[in-house]
Parts: sequence; C-alpha cells; structure tokens
Amino acid sequence: MSLSIVILAAGQGKRMHSQLPKVLHCLAKKPLLEHVIQNTLNLDSTMPPFVVYGHQGDRVKQALSKLNVVWIEQQEQLGTAHALLQVLPHIPLENRVLILYGDVPLITFDTLQQFISKTPADALGIITAQVPEPAGLGRIVRDAGQKIIRIVEEKDASEIERNLNEINSGIYLIPARYLKKWLPHLNNHNSQQEYYLTDVIQLAVENKVPIYSQAPSRYEEVLGINDCVQLAQAERLYQRRYAEKLMQQGVTLSDPNRFDVRGELTVGLDVTIDANVILEGQVIIGNHCIIGSNTILRNVILSDYVEIKENCVIEGAVIAEHCVVGPFARIRPTTKIASHVQIGNFIEIKNSMIDSYTKIHHVGYIGDSELGKEVNIGAGTITCNYDGANKHKTLIGDGAFIGSNTELVAPVIIGEGATIGAGSTITRDAPPQQLTLCRGHQRSIAKWQRKKKESREI
Repeated sequence: MSLSIVILAAGQGKRMHSQLPKVLHCLAKKPLLEHVIQNTLNLDSTMPPFVVYGHQGDRVKQALSKLNVVWIEQQEQLGTAHALLQVLPHIPLENRVLILYGDVPLITFDTLQQFISKTPADALGIITAQVPEPAGLGRIVRDAGQKIIRIVEEKDASEIERNLNEINSGIYLIPARYLKKWLPHLNNHNSQQEYYLTDVIQLAVENKVPIYSQAPSRYEEVLGINDCVQLAQAERLYQRRYAEKLMQQGVTLSDPNRFDVRGELTVGLDVTIDANVILEGQVIIGNHCIIGSNTILRNVILSDYVEIKENCVIEGAVIAEHCVVGPFARIRPTTKIASHVQIGNFIEIKNSMIDSYTKIHHVGYIGDSELGKEVNIGAGTITCNYDGANKHKTLIGDGAFIGSNTELVAPVIIGEGATIGAGSTITRDAPPQQLTLCRGHQRSIAKWQRKKKESREI
C-alpha cells in the first residue's frame, strides 16, 4: 500500500507572542517545519509531502521554498480534521496517510519508519507516549482489554481521565479510504468549536477498524512546541540527543550539556570538544582534532591534528593538518590555511591564503593576502587592504620576516626572504632577500644579513 505524507502547519501559534509564524521559529538554527519535512525525506512515499499552510502562508512558503513539498492552503483555521480535509482530494483512495505536525520537530526517521512498517495495512495507527507531565495534552482512553476506545482533550476530560499519563501525539497512519468516508461527517461540538482529527478514533471503534498504537523510543520525540519555554526545552533535548550520538561514535565531549550543533557535522576519530562549542552550517572535523571552549565553527573544514584553542570564531575557512589556531583568533570566510601554520591570539584573517609553516602569533590583521611558506608575521602587523573604495591584495613571498607593528599598504608585494623592519609603513614593493625599513622614509639595504640563531651544543 502506497504512502502519502501530510504535515499540518497552518496554526498561528499565539502563545509564541511573535510576529513570526510558529513553524518558522528555529530549533538548532533550522525552522521547526524544516525539521519535520527532512525527517520524512527517506520514507517510502509515492510523492513529496503535502504541507497544509495557513497563517502568514506566503511567508512560510517563501522561507522553505528550497524544499520539495506540495503546498495546500487552509484558508480558515477550523481544526486539524478540517486541515486534513483540504488535502484529501489530492490523495489516491488506495494510499495510507501519515499525518505529522509542523510544531513537533523531534520525531525521528527511525520511529516513523518503524511505525509505518508495523502498522497493519487495514488498521488505524497512532503514536502514543507515557509522559511524566501530561497537562494540556489529549489523553488516550483504553478499555479493560487495553484497546484504545477514544481520545479526550484535557479541557473536555473528566477528573479520572486527566490523571491518565498516556497522551495522544497526534501522529496517525490512516488508510485514505477511511478518511474520505469519515472526515466530511465530523462535527465541531466541542469547547473550541473546531473539527478534531481525534474524533476519527471514535469512528474507528464504531466501525470495528483495528487500532494499532506504538510508542516512540523516547517520549520527548512527540512533544509539541507552543511557546518559547517549550522551544528552549526542545533545543536542549535536540542537542543532548546529538551529543549522545557523537559520543557513541567516539567523540569526547567535556560537557554534553554545553554543546550545540546547528547544521550538519562530519567528525573523525579521536576528536575532543570542550564546553560551550557551537558548530553551525556544514562543519567537517578531521581525526585527532581538539576544539577549545567557547569556540564557534561555522561552515569550516578542519583536517587531521588541528587544534583550535579557546574563544575562537572561524567561518568559511579551510584549515589543513597540524595547524594551531588561537586562543581568541578570528578566521573569516574564504580563508585557506595550509599545514603546520600557527595562528595566535587576537589575530584576524580574512579572504587570505596562508602557506605551510607560517607563523602569525600576536595581535594583527591579515586581509586579502597571500602568504608564502615559512613567513613570520610580527606582533601588531596589519595589511591595509581597503582604500575606501576598493580592496587590494598583499603578496608575501616564502621566508619573509615582517617586523612588529608594521603596516603593509596594499597593493604591495613583499619579496621572497625579505625582511621588514619593525614599525614600518610599507607602501611600495619590498625586494627579496633585503631589509626594508620605513622610518621617516622607506629605503632598502641590499647587503644586509638577517641574524641567525646560534646553534646549541647538546
């Protein structure tokens, strides 16, 4: 039997107290609705999921336009059954319908796949969960034989029913032929004057349709989000689940409760991540890497044996093996750093290429530059890459030595093996293998020799 997927996402979410539609509020920096859609992508469905939208629908569609879904409008928000009714004309009679919600983002692919495979083809399937605090949620009512006989909303429940801990997740798997027969005949005789999808349970009982129930692996999977408190709780649940997954793969997390992934992470072997690290976008971390505390990696690729010390912000960069960065370093987009490079504290690098064994240890700015191999950049050095209208490049050859507190005014080329005296403002190209100074005026000394360290006898 083929599968159709319907995601109900038309509600306003008044309790969020926000101008943003509830389903566009973010969990791990991704809209709630996007989480639900992505969890369905590998399910064996005959077509993309249907998303029923309503409140600020154009805004929702625009925000998630990249996703392959079929949008169905619910012009009036008259309840969950009414929302599903808008989709039924598009669903073949012989299909089964999986019903999900745009504000229940923690449901997992594994739970859904198991639910679909185990629910008998002619049965009405429902995911239920035993929760410690069921207040505000619909309760599952069973008979003496533990068969589900109805679902009651809390506001319509008796005192005995309110003491029940098994709740209705709202996630159903129902043959379309039942829905096409039952939904047009539901009424709205309840305190909200809405058409409840939960009423189909009663119809299934009356028509002797078997009801199959399944619990998720963790009850938190089915918790909906109605306000910012629940959103924050869901964020921590999501992050803890992700952290446990990483630790099971061998990642060492100093404190899994202070760790956030807000995107897609690929991680190698023997990786250690300290507390308060945030990983955003597409992040790849190689083998034997160490990530210091309070660090943000955003769209970054780290090769093997890279150490990022504490309090660094790295975005859109590629860093090769055996590099050390930080503490307190900022690496900005389109920067590529080759192997064995050392980037020290309070260094900012932007749109630059740094070749192997180069050292930039203390307090400086390198922007729109290309640095060769074994370059040494002294403390306080900056590349002056912007003239107020355009950006210009600085090129520094292999083995160059840039003295402290130097300004390199781009466009400028520092030759291979050149030395720039401390405190210089360099506005013209510096020849290779020469000392160039600019203290009052710039001059180059052709026959100058750089000092060398004395060899130590062991």
